Amino acid sequence: MTLDTSRRAFLAGAAAIGTVLVVGIRPDGALAANADTMLNPFVRITSDGSVTAIVKHFEMGQGPVTGLTTLVAEELGLSMDQIDYDFAPSNPEVYANTLLGPIQGTGGSTAMANAYAQYRQAGAAAREMLITAAAETWGVDAGTLRIEDGVVSGAGNSAPLGEFVAKAATLDAPTEPRLKDPSEFRLIGNSDVRRPDSAVKGNGTAMYGMDLHLPDQMVTMIARPEQQRATVVSFDDSGAQQIKGFIRAATLPNNAGVAVFAEHTWAAMQARDALDVTWDTSTAETRSSDEIEAEIRAALDAEPAYNVNKTDAGATKVALDGAAMVIEETFYFPLLAHAPMEPLNCTIEATADGGILMHDAAQIPTLPHGAMAQIFDLPMEKIQIKTILAGGSFGRRATPEADYQVEAALAFATTDRSRPVKLVWSREDDLRSGYYRPAFGHKVRVGLDDAGNIVGWDHRIAGQSIMKGTPFEAFLVHDGIDHSSVEGASDTPYQIPGAHFGLTDTEKATSTLWWRSVGHTHTAYVMETMMDKAARAAGVDPVEYRLKYLAGDGVDQQRKAGVLRLAAEKAGWGNAPAGHTQGIAVHKSFASYVAEVVEISGNARDGVKIEKVTCAVDCGLAVNPDVIRAQIEGSIGYGIGHNMRDKITLTGGVVDQFNFPDYEPLRISDIGAIDVHIVPSAEPPTGVGEPGTPPAAAALANAIAAASNVRIGSLPLADNGIRFA
Repeated sequence: MTLDTSRRAFLAGAAAIGTVLVVGIRPDGALAANADTMLNPFVRITSDGSVTAIVKHFEMGQGPVTGLTTLVAEELGLSMDQIDYDFAPSNPEVYANTLLGPIQGTGGSTAMANAYAQYRQAGAAAREMLITAAAETWGVDAGTLRIEDGVVSGAGNSAPLGEFVAKAATLDAPTEPRLKDPSEFRLIGNSDVRRPDSAVKGNGTAMYGMDLHLPDQMVTMIARPEQQRATVVSFDDSGAQQIKGFIRAATLPNNAGVAVFAEHTWAAMQARDALDVTWDTSTAETRSSDEIEAEIRAALDAEPAYNVNKTDAGATKVALDGAAMVIEETFYFPLLAHAPMEPLNCTIEATADGGILMHDAAQIPTLPHGAMAQIFDLPMEKIQIKTILAGGSFGRRATPEADYQVEAALAFATTDRSRPVKLVWSREDDLRSGYYRPAFGHKVRVGLDDAGNIVGWDHRIAGQSIMKGTPFEAFLVHDGIDHSSVEGASDTPYQIPGAHFGLTDTEKATSTLWWRSVGHTHTAYVMETMMDKAARAAGVDPVEYRLKYLAGDGVDQQRKAGVLRLAAEKAGWGNAPAGHTQGIAVHKSFASYVAEVVEISGNARDGVKIEKVTCAVDCGLAVNPDVIRAQIEGSIGYGIGHNMRDKITLTGGVVDQFNFPDYEPLRISDIGAIDVHIVPSAEPPTGVGEPGTPPAAAALANAIAAASNVRIGSLPLADNGIRFA
């Protein structure tokens, strides 16, 4: 893998290795090739036959490097070992994620959905150009030629595709190249296709941000306040001056912290600890977790500020008042940290032309690109972002404020810019001073008639908005409603009569941020445990009860019902071994449908053992089944692990948790087995990075309820006396 940093460097590097065929898309969306000066490439082919897919989505383990190279290789007629990958330069005009807006970024499980058509078209265009070049060279009909395993052949001729790069580079790109029919696929949908980045990750040669060490670089760590929104008054670095390797300390220009510069990370850590900083806490957060929870619960008891679906709340009340039975539950979800394995980091250096180069696992490069242009008062073309691999993120590397990149840029701005500066966060920094999944509460009352049918559903939600107060508010908040607060509930595919959804925003205690599956992290738990509770109250099998509210020929209902049936079938629903109990949950998020059955042994009192999770996923066309299974397995573990034991709590505005001993990650022994089944589909591919997370904790909670008759409204599960074996 090679990493070019700008369009200029990219094209110059390509030219340096000989004749090159570059195929991509112009800002107007049209396919283009070498001669078009507006081109930004998706595919690069050199005269020696080397093929590179230019990956516009960053790689944090979720698989776009595999998926996008697969699409190009499929259309171009290559095997997976005949194609390399490179990360695209920061350029939202061409590399924008059209599902997120006019920005270049990765998130919302949109990488494959956004890029599927683009990369297939680029690969197909390159194929047709090479075949046309070969046909003209041999004087034969292009329709008689094909490319297989990198070889152009037909009409009695055969040659490596590299021989036709020079001629192909003089041709115009076809406006509508023929895409292969699914019957022709050799790579798309093939479970034997393996990740091209596995080897470098396995042998330790993969370059992550923490691995990067530029010549003569300094390491900076930031002294931050214990309470968010406090600011620096002054500092004394006399103690830091005694640390070998300490260089200097400086207050960040925004007064948010003190940057400590040192020759290496250990010296920076020690010197930072030796600082004596005076903080202004007049505007800092001072509340504790019990106060925050009390505010949210009080909001649930009051009339909601927003009528989410504009339904008749009075009619819902009448339906509940006349119900034969009303079941209700109040839920509370604490703050959660993202806790990726690789703590945050990035490196900044000056370039010879007076610009700035940032080395970063940039999840949304458009945001730090623009921020650095402002900080350094430079035009956008003078800022370069070199994207490298990330050791996880789960949303943490994509803050609306580009927080850690801005922090690094501000620190670099206090220097004379003669030495590169590498910003390093510790695990403790991220757990105590980072961004969190916001705290939320739900209060639900469900009315049933004599036959156990739902006649009314009153659902109130209160919590800390993610989008309000950010640059995304104008695009993602409508009529005062932050959709990320209610997604997965107010837009449920269940056909629920008499449903009313209300929302109230509460004051943010910390910096809030999307967390793997965003609002679905709490709405799925509520919807699925309440559906389970209603089914038990009605005396109906939980699967059959859900299917009743997924009746009809709507696409959402059919696909959600499909994964529900498949998961139940593959798990042997209702036929668990003696001593085992099952729970089920199903949810739609990010245009994908996932159902999960959790099978446990034991009980809440003596200890619960998660024996197996069986999952069915409908994510449209499965481009890379092996990647899909891995992502679903990981997201199930993420959802279960955090909700088993974890929470972020505050005492007087200070985060209590410190590191993994008190914010415990999932252990491999926590889940016995995970079995993933992919629904065959010809629909366009949708997301898989997040949809496995929402139903996971709900299915576990439903299994515990079935085994022990214990319904859990407040998470984590361990706070309710649930022991795990």
